[in-house]
Amino acid sequence: MIQLGCIADDFTGATDLANNLVRAGFRVVQCIGVPDGPLATDADAVVVALKSRTIAPADAVAQSLAALAWLRAQGAQQIYFKYCSTFDSTAQGNIGPVTEALMDALGAAFSITTPAFPDNQRTVFKGHLFVGDVLLSESGMQNHPLTPMTDANLVRVMQAQCRRKVGSLPYAVVARGADAVRAEVERLRQGGIGIAVVDALSNEDLLRLGPALKGMPLLGAGSGVAIGLGQNFVLGHSAVANALPPAQGLRAVIAGSCSLATNRQVADFVARGLPAMSIDPLRIAAGVDVAAEVLAWAAPLLQAGPLLVYSTAEPSAVKATQGALGVERAGLLVEATLARIAAGLVGLGVRQLVVAGGETSGACVQALEVRQLKIGPQIDPGVPWCHATCALAGSDGLHLSLKSGNFGTDDFFTKAFTVLP
Repeated sequence: MIQLGCIADDFTGATDLANNLVRAGFRVVQCIGVPDGPLATDADAVVVALKSRTIAPADAVAQSLAALAWLRAQGAQQIYFKYCSTFDSTAQGNIGPVTEALMDALGAAFSITTPAFPDNQRTVFKGHLFVGDVLLSESGMQNHPLTPMTDANLVRVMQAQCRRKVGSLPYAVVARGADAVRAEVERLRQGGIGIAVVDALSNEDLLRLGPALKGMPLLGAGSGVAIGLGQNFVLGHSAVANALPPAQGLRAVIAGSCSLATNRQVADFVARGLPAMSIDPLRIAAGVDVAAEVLAWAAPLLQAGPLLVYSTAEPSAVKATQGALGVERAGLLVEATLARIAAGLVGLGVRQLVVAGGETSGACVQALEVRQLKIGPQIDPGVPWCHATCALAGSDGLHLSLKSGNFGTDDFFTKAFTVLP
Protein backbone atom coordinates (compact mmCIF):
# COMPACT_ATOMS: atom_id res chain seq x y z
CA MET A 1 0.00 0.00 0.00
CA ILE A 2 1.58 3.25 -1.11
CA GLN A 3 1.44 6.28 1.16
CA LEU A 4 1.90 9.23 -1.19
CA GLY A 5 0.28 9.24 -4.62
CA CYS A 6 1.59 11.73 -7.16
CA ILE A 7 0.22 12.93 -10.50
CA ALA A 8 2.65 14.83 -12.74
CA ASP A 9 1.59 16.76 -15.82
CA ASP A 10 4.66 15.82 -17.86
CA PHE A 11 7.43 13.23 -17.85
CA THR A 12 10.38 15.45 -16.94
CA GLY A 13 8.41 16.95 -14.07
CA ALA A 14 7.61 13.45 -12.85
CA THR A 15 11.29 12.48 -12.63
CA ASP A 16 12.03 15.84 -10.99
CA LEU A 17 9.49 15.05 -8.26
CA ALA A 18 10.59 11.43 -7.94
CA ASN A 19 14.18 12.62 -7.53
CA ASN A 20 13.27 14.89 -4.60
CA LEU A 21 11.15 12.19 -2.98
CA VAL A 22 14.04 9.72 -3.13
CA ARG A 23 16.28 12.35 -1.53
CA ALA A 24 13.64 12.77 1.21
CA GLY A 25 13.74 9.06 2.03
CA PHE A 26 10.86 7.66 -0.01
CA ARG A 27 11.11 4.47 -2.03
CA VAL A 28 9.69 5.67 -5.36
CA VAL A 29 8.36 4.10 -8.53
CA GLN A 30 7.56 6.29 -11.53
CA CYS A 31 4.92 5.00 -13.92
CA ILE A 32 4.46 6.25 -17.46
CA GLY A 33 0.73 6.67 -17.73
CA VAL A 34 -1.84 5.03 -15.47
CA PRO A 35 -0.87 1.39 -14.74
CA ASP A 36 -3.23 -1.43 -15.70
CA GLY A 37 -3.01 -3.07 -12.27
CA PRO A 38 -1.18 -3.09 -8.94
CA LEU A 39 2.58 -2.55 -8.78
CA ALA A 40 4.85 -5.57 -8.58
CA THR A 41 7.31 -3.83 -6.25
CA ASP A 42 7.24 -2.08 -2.87
CA ALA A 43 7.11 1.71 -2.84
CA ASP A 44 6.33 4.47 -0.37
CA ALA A 45 5.37 6.83 -3.18
CA VAL A 46 4.30 6.38 -6.78
CA VAL A 47 4.52 9.12 -9.39
CA VAL A 48 2.13 8.70 -12.33
CA ALA A 49 3.58 10.65 -15.25
CA LEU A 50 1.05 12.07 -17.68
CA LYS A 51 1.52 14.14 -20.83
CA SER A 52 -1.26 16.55 -19.91
CA ARG A 53 0.36 19.97 -19.49
CA THR A 54 -0.66 21.45 -22.84
CA ILE A 55 -3.58 19.29 -23.97
CA ALA A 56 -7.21 20.45 -23.80
CA PRO A 57 -8.26 21.14 -20.19
CA ALA A 58 -11.08 18.58 -20.30
CA ASP A 59 -8.65 15.88 -21.44
CA ALA A 60 -6.11 16.86 -18.77
CA VAL A 61 -8.84 16.60 -16.12
CA ALA A 62 -9.98 13.19 -17.38
CA GLN A 63 -6.45 11.76 -17.38
CA SER A 64 -5.69 13.19 -13.93
CA LEU A 65 -8.90 11.75 -12.46
CA ALA A 66 -8.02 8.34 -13.91
CA ALA A 67 -4.61 8.57 -12.23
CA LEU A 68 -6.28 9.61 -8.97
CA ALA A 69 -8.65 6.64 -9.06
CA TRP A 70 -5.75 4.21 -9.53
CA LEU A 71 -3.66 5.82 -6.77
CA ARG A 72 -6.54 5.73 -4.30
CA ALA A 73 -7.13 2.07 -5.15
CA GLN A 74 -3.50 1.42 -4.16
CA GLY A 75 -4.11 3.04 -0.77
CA ALA A 76 -2.57 6.49 -1.29
CA GLN A 77 -3.13 8.57 1.85
CA GLN A 78 -2.31 11.93 0.27
CA ILE A 79 -2.28 13.17 -3.34
CA TYR A 80 0.38 15.44 -4.80
CA PHE A 81 -0.38 17.21 -8.10
CA LYS A 82 2.96 18.18 -9.62
CA TYR A 83 3.33 20.91 -12.26
CA CYS A 84 6.32 22.85 -13.59
CA SER A 85 8.32 25.17 -11.33
CA THR A 86 7.71 27.93 -13.88
CA PHE A 87 3.93 27.37 -13.51
CA ASP A 88 3.54 26.65 -17.24
CA SER A 89 -0.10 27.25 -18.09
CA THR A 90 -2.52 29.56 -19.86
CA ALA A 91 -5.67 31.38 -18.78
CA GLN A 92 -7.57 28.18 -19.66
CA GLY A 93 -5.37 25.88 -17.57
CA ASN A 94 -4.33 23.27 -17.05
CA ILE A 95 -3.12 23.79 -13.47
CA GLY A 96 -6.34 25.34 -12.16
CA PRO A 97 -8.87 22.97 -13.76
CA VAL A 98 -6.92 19.86 -12.72
CA THR A 99 -6.45 21.16 -9.17
CA GLU A 100 -10.15 21.83 -8.75
CA ALA A 101 -11.18 18.52 -10.32
CA LEU A 102 -8.91 16.65 -7.90
CA MET A 103 -10.23 18.70 -4.97
CA ASP A 104 -13.80 17.87 -5.98
CA ALA A 105 -13.04 14.16 -6.26
CA LEU A 106 -11.29 14.12 -2.89
CA GLY A 107 -13.87 16.29 -1.14
CA ALA A 108 -11.07 18.72 -0.24
CA ALA A 109 -12.19 22.12 1.05
CA PHE A 110 -8.71 23.63 0.80
CA SER A 111 -5.42 23.10 -0.98
CA ILE A 112 -2.10 24.89 -1.33
CA THR A 113 -0.19 25.63 -4.50
CA THR A 114 3.45 26.69 -4.82
CA PRO A 115 6.09 26.09 -7.50
CA ALA A 116 8.91 27.12 -5.12
CA PHE A 117 12.10 25.11 -5.73
CA PRO A 118 15.00 27.09 -4.25
CA ASP A 119 17.63 24.55 -5.38
CA ASN A 120 16.73 25.59 -8.92
CA GLN A 121 16.31 29.30 -8.11
CA ARG A 122 12.51 29.24 -8.10
CA THR A 123 11.15 31.25 -5.20
CA VAL A 124 7.77 32.76 -4.34
CA PHE A 125 7.36 36.03 -2.44
CA LYS A 126 4.14 37.98 -1.94
CA GLY A 127 2.53 35.56 -4.36
CA HIS A 128 5.00 36.39 -7.16
CA LEU A 129 7.23 33.76 -8.77
CA PHE A 130 10.89 34.62 -9.26
CA VAL A 131 13.39 32.78 -11.46
CA GLY A 132 16.74 33.68 -9.98
CA ASP A 133 16.69 37.43 -9.43
CA VAL A 134 13.97 38.27 -11.96
CA LEU A 135 10.23 37.88 -12.11
CA LEU A 136 8.89 34.89 -14.06
CA SER A 137 7.58 37.28 -16.71
CA GLU A 138 11.11 38.59 -17.34
CA SER A 139 12.93 35.23 -17.20
CA GLY A 140 12.53 34.14 -20.82
CA MET A 141 9.33 32.26 -20.03
CA GLN A 142 7.40 35.12 -21.59
CA ASN A 143 8.63 33.68 -24.92
CA HIS A 144 7.62 30.05 -24.29
CA PRO A 145 6.13 28.73 -27.56
CA LEU A 146 3.22 26.91 -25.88
CA THR A 147 2.66 28.49 -22.47
CA PRO A 148 4.05 32.04 -22.47
CA MET A 149 4.13 33.33 -18.89
CA THR A 150 3.64 37.10 -18.96
CA ASP A 151 2.40 37.55 -15.39
CA ALA A 152 4.46 36.59 -12.32
CA ASN A 153 1.54 37.13 -9.89
CA LEU A 154 0.46 33.54 -9.26
CA VAL A 155 -2.66 34.51 -7.33
CA ARG A 156 -3.85 36.36 -10.40
CA VAL A 157 -2.74 33.59 -12.80
CA MET A 158 -4.39 30.86 -10.74
CA GLN A 159 -7.59 32.84 -10.16
CA ALA A 160 -8.06 33.17 -13.93
CA GLN A 161 -8.18 29.38 -14.13
CA CYS A 162 -10.29 28.61 -11.04
CA ARG A 163 -13.85 29.03 -9.86
CA ARG A 164 -12.74 28.79 -6.19
CA LYS A 165 -11.35 31.90 -4.54
CA VAL A 166 -7.54 31.99 -4.62
CA GLY A 167 -5.55 33.70 -1.87
CA SER A 168 -2.01 33.96 -0.54
CA LEU A 169 -0.19 32.37 2.39
CA PRO A 170 2.56 34.92 3.07
CA TYR A 171 6.21 34.45 3.89
CA ALA A 172 5.83 36.00 7.36
CA VAL A 173 3.59 33.08 8.31
CA VAL A 174 5.74 30.37 6.71
CA ALA A 175 8.80 31.70 8.55
CA ARG A 176 7.08 31.13 11.92
CA GLY A 177 6.70 27.40 11.30
CA ALA A 178 4.11 24.67 11.04
CA ASP A 179 1.75 25.83 13.81
CA ALA A 180 1.50 29.31 12.29
CA VAL A 181 0.85 27.81 8.86
CA ARG A 182 -1.92 25.56 10.21
CA ALA A 183 -3.57 28.52 11.90
CA GLU A 184 -3.37 30.60 8.73
CA VAL A 185 -4.80 27.78 6.63
CA GLU A 186 -7.81 27.63 8.94
CA ARG A 187 -8.22 31.42 8.83
CA LEU A 188 -8.07 31.43 5.02
CA ARG A 189 -10.52 28.54 4.77
CA GLN A 190 -12.98 30.24 7.12
CA GLY A 191 -12.65 33.36 4.98
CA GLY A 192 -13.75 31.53 1.85
CA ILE A 193 -10.34 30.87 0.30
CA GLY A 194 -10.15 27.47 -1.40
CA ILE A 195 -6.61 27.56 -2.76
CA ALA A 196 -3.63 29.50 -1.39
CA VAL A 197 -0.38 30.38 -3.14
CA VAL A 198 2.37 29.75 -0.57
CA ASP A 199 5.51 31.88 -0.32
CA ALA A 200 8.88 30.13 0.11
CA LEU A 201 12.41 31.46 -0.33
CA SER A 202 14.63 28.60 0.89
CA ASN A 203 14.72 24.88 1.59
CA GLU A 204 14.31 25.72 5.26
CA ASP A 205 10.94 27.28 4.42
CA LEU A 206 9.84 24.10 2.65
CA LEU A 207 11.01 21.94 5.56
CA ARG A 208 9.00 24.13 7.96
CA LEU A 209 6.00 23.90 5.64
CA GLY A 210 6.11 20.10 5.41
CA PRO A 211 4.60 19.19 8.82
CA ALA A 212 1.76 21.67 8.32
CA LEU A 213 0.69 19.76 5.21
CA LYS A 214 0.25 16.43 6.98
CA GLY A 215 -3.24 15.12 6.32
CA MET A 216 -4.14 17.73 3.68
CA PRO A 217 -5.90 15.64 1.00
CA LEU A 218 -4.32 17.42 -1.98
CA LEU A 219 -1.06 19.32 -2.44
CA GLY A 220 -0.42 21.28 -5.62
CA ALA A 221 3.22 22.17 -6.18
CA GLY A 222 6.39 21.91 -8.16
CA SER A 223 8.83 19.35 -6.84
CA GLY A 224 10.26 21.52 -4.04
CA VAL A 225 7.56 20.80 -1.45
CA ALA A 226 8.53 17.11 -1.61
CA ILE A 227 11.70 17.67 0.41
CA GLY A 228 9.66 18.40 3.56
CA LEU A 229 7.17 15.53 3.35
CA GLY A 230 9.28 12.58 4.51
CA GLN A 231 8.74 13.52 8.16
CA ASN A 232 4.98 12.99 7.73
CA PHE A 233 5.18 9.29 6.83
CA VAL A 234 6.69 6.04 8.10
CA LEU A 235 9.10 5.18 5.28
CA GLY A 236 10.86 1.99 4.29
CA HIS A 237 14.27 3.62 3.99
CA SER A 238 16.88 1.87 1.87
CA ALA A 239 20.57 2.67 1.63
CA VAL A 240 20.46 1.75 -2.06
CA ALA A 241 17.20 3.51 -2.94
CA ASN A 242 18.83 5.28 -5.89
CA ALA A 243 21.19 2.49 -7.05
CA LEU A 244 20.97 1.72 -10.78
CA PRO A 245 22.57 -1.04 -12.88
CA PRO A 246 26.04 -0.17 -14.27
CA ALA A 247 25.95 2.00 -17.38
CA GLN A 248 26.90 0.51 -20.73
CA GLY A 249 26.26 1.07 -24.41
CA LEU A 250 26.44 4.18 -26.56
CA ARG A 251 25.48 7.71 -25.52
CA ALA A 252 23.29 10.41 -27.09
CA VAL A 253 21.35 13.59 -26.32
CA ILE A 254 18.05 14.74 -27.84
CA ALA A 255 17.01 18.34 -27.16
CA GLY A 256 13.59 19.67 -28.08
CA SER A 257 13.22 22.45 -25.52
CA CYS A 258 13.74 26.03 -26.66
CA SER A 259 14.29 27.41 -23.14
CA LEU A 260 17.18 29.72 -22.37
CA ALA A 261 18.87 26.99 -20.31
CA THR A 262 18.67 24.39 -23.08
CA ASN A 263 19.88 26.90 -25.67
CA ARG A 264 22.97 27.45 -23.51
CA GLN A 265 23.46 23.70 -23.08
CA VAL A 266 23.30 23.13 -26.84
CA ALA A 267 25.79 25.97 -27.40
CA ASP A 268 28.17 24.46 -24.80
CA PHE A 269 28.04 21.02 -26.44
CA VAL A 270 28.69 22.46 -29.90
CA ALA A 271 31.51 24.70 -28.60
CA ARG A 272 33.29 21.58 -27.32
CA GLY A 273 33.55 20.33 -30.89
CA LEU A 274 31.26 17.35 -30.26
CA PRO A 275 29.00 16.08 -33.06
CA ALA A 276 25.65 17.83 -33.20
CA MET A 277 22.89 18.00 -35.80
CA SER A 278 19.98 20.45 -35.91
CA ILE A 279 16.64 19.46 -37.39
CA ASP A 280 14.54 21.91 -39.39
CA PRO A 281 10.74 21.74 -38.94
CA LEU A 282 10.18 23.27 -42.37
CA ARG A 283 12.03 20.37 -44.03
CA ILE A 284 9.94 17.91 -42.03
CA ALA A 285 6.77 19.69 -43.19
CA ALA A 286 8.03 19.53 -46.79
CA GLY A 287 8.08 15.74 -46.58
CA VAL A 288 11.81 15.15 -46.09
CA ASP A 289 12.59 12.05 -43.99
CA VAL A 290 14.66 13.99 -41.48
CA ALA A 291 14.73 11.12 -38.99
CA ALA A 292 16.36 8.82 -41.53
CA GLU A 293 18.92 11.52 -42.36
CA VAL A 294 19.81 11.97 -38.70
CA LEU A 295 20.19 8.24 -38.05
CA ALA A 296 22.41 7.81 -41.11
CA TRP A 297 24.58 10.69 -39.85
CA ALA A 298 24.69 9.31 -36.30
CA ALA A 299 25.51 5.66 -37.03
CA PRO A 300 29.25 6.07 -37.75
CA LEU A 301 29.77 8.69 -35.01
CA LEU A 302 28.24 7.00 -31.96
CA GLN A 303 31.26 4.81 -31.14
CA ALA A 304 33.41 7.91 -30.57
CA GLY A 305 31.28 9.36 -27.77
CA PRO A 306 28.04 11.26 -27.14
CA LEU A 307 26.31 13.16 -29.93
CA LEU A 308 23.47 15.65 -29.93
CA VAL A 309 20.33 15.97 -32.05
CA TYR A 310 18.37 19.15 -31.42
CA SER A 311 15.47 21.30 -32.54
CA THR A 312 16.34 23.91 -29.92
CA ALA A 313 16.31 27.43 -31.37
CA GLU A 314 16.18 31.07 -30.37
CA PRO A 315 12.72 32.66 -29.81
CA SER A 316 12.77 34.55 -33.12
CA ALA A 317 13.40 31.35 -35.09
CA VAL A 318 10.68 29.51 -33.16
CA LYS A 319 8.16 32.27 -33.90
CA ALA A 320 9.07 32.25 -37.60
CA THR A 321 8.51 28.49 -37.78
CA GLN A 322 5.22 28.74 -35.92
CA GLY A 323 4.15 31.53 -38.27
CA ALA A 324 4.80 29.29 -41.26
CA LEU A 325 3.34 26.05 -39.91
CA GLY A 326 1.10 27.02 -37.01
CA VAL A 327 1.96 26.51 -33.35
CA GLU A 328 0.36 23.09 -32.88
CA ARG A 329 1.51 21.60 -36.19
CA ALA A 330 5.09 22.77 -35.70
CA GLY A 331 5.25 21.20 -32.24
CA LEU A 332 3.71 17.90 -33.31
CA LEU A 333 6.00 17.54 -36.33
CA VAL A 334 9.13 18.09 -34.25
CA GLU A 335 7.97 15.81 -31.42
CA ALA A 336 7.13 12.97 -33.79
CA THR A 337 10.48 13.26 -35.56
CA LEU A 338 12.51 13.39 -32.36
CA ALA A 339 10.58 10.37 -31.05
CA ARG A 340 11.47 8.39 -34.18
CA ILE A 341 15.09 9.45 -33.77
CA ALA A 342 15.10 8.32 -30.13
CA ALA A 343 13.83 4.88 -31.08
CA GLY A 344 16.31 4.70 -33.94
CA LEU A 345 19.25 5.65 -31.72
CA VAL A 346 18.34 2.94 -29.21
CA GLY A 347 18.15 0.55 -32.14
CA LEU A 348 21.73 1.57 -33.03
CA GLY A 349 22.95 0.66 -29.54
CA VAL A 350 22.38 3.79 -27.46
CA ARG A 351 21.81 2.76 -23.84
CA GLN A 352 22.44 6.12 -22.15
CA LEU A 353 20.02 8.76 -23.44
CA VAL A 354 19.45 12.33 -22.25
CA VAL A 355 16.24 14.01 -23.43
CA ALA A 356 15.68 17.74 -22.86
CA GLY A 357 12.18 19.22 -22.81
CA GLY A 358 8.91 18.08 -21.29
CA GLU A 359 6.93 17.57 -24.49
CA THR A 360 9.94 15.99 -26.20
CA SER A 361 10.52 13.62 -23.29
CA GLY A 362 6.89 12.55 -23.36
CA ALA A 363 7.02 11.77 -27.07
CA CYS A 364 10.32 9.89 -26.79
CA VAL A 365 9.31 7.80 -23.78
CA GLN A 366 6.07 6.83 -25.48
CA ALA A 367 7.91 5.88 -28.67
CA LEU A 368 10.28 3.71 -26.62
CA GLU A 369 7.29 2.07 -24.90
CA VAL A 370 8.74 2.68 -21.44
CA ARG A 371 6.21 1.97 -18.68
CA GLN A 372 8.17 2.33 -15.43
CA LEU A 373 11.33 4.11 -14.30
CA LYS A 374 13.62 3.42 -11.36
CA ILE A 375 15.03 6.70 -10.05
CA GLY A 376 18.80 6.93 -9.69
CA PRO A 377 21.48 9.51 -8.83
CA GLN A 378 20.93 13.23 -9.30
CA ILE A 379 22.84 15.01 -12.07
CA ASP A 380 21.65 18.52 -11.22
CA PRO A 381 18.82 19.65 -8.94
CA GLY A 382 15.59 18.21 -10.30
CA VAL A 383 17.26 15.94 -12.88
CA PRO A 384 18.21 12.34 -12.03
CA TRP A 385 19.31 9.40 -14.10
CA CYS A 386 16.67 6.68 -14.36
CA HIS A 387 16.66 3.10 -15.57
CA ALA A 388 13.89 1.49 -17.59
CA THR A 389 13.09 -1.80 -19.20
CA CYS A 390 12.60 -1.25 -22.91
CA ALA A 391 12.00 -3.85 -25.61
CA LEU A 392 14.25 -1.99 -28.06
CA ALA A 393 17.11 -2.06 -25.55
CA GLY A 394 16.78 -5.77 -24.81
CA SER A 395 18.03 -7.26 -21.55
CA ASP A 396 20.39 -4.32 -20.92
CA GLY A 397 17.59 -1.91 -20.24
CA LEU A 398 18.01 1.80 -20.87
CA HIS A 399 19.46 4.61 -18.75
CA LEU A 400 17.36 7.73 -19.30
CA SER A 401 17.60 11.29 -18.07
CA LEU A 402 14.50 13.38 -18.75
CA LYS A 403 15.50 17.01 -18.26
CA SER A 404 13.11 19.90 -17.90
CA GLY A 405 14.06 22.51 -20.45
CA ASN A 406 14.71 25.11 -17.77
CA PHE A 407 16.98 22.95 -15.57
CA GLY A 408 20.67 22.11 -15.52
CA THR A 409 24.03 23.84 -15.78
CA ASP A 410 25.44 24.89 -19.14
CA ASP A 411 27.63 21.77 -19.32
CA PHE A 412 24.76 19.41 -18.48
CA PHE A 413 24.87 17.45 -21.75
CA THR A 414 28.46 16.33 -21.14
CA LYS A 415 28.43 16.27 -17.33
CA ALA A 416 25.45 13.88 -17.25
CA PHE A 417 27.49 10.97 -18.60
CA THR A 418 30.11 11.31 -15.87
CA VAL A 419 27.56 10.65 -13.11
CA LEU A 420 26.63 7.06 -13.97
CA PRO A 421 28.77 4.24 -12.53
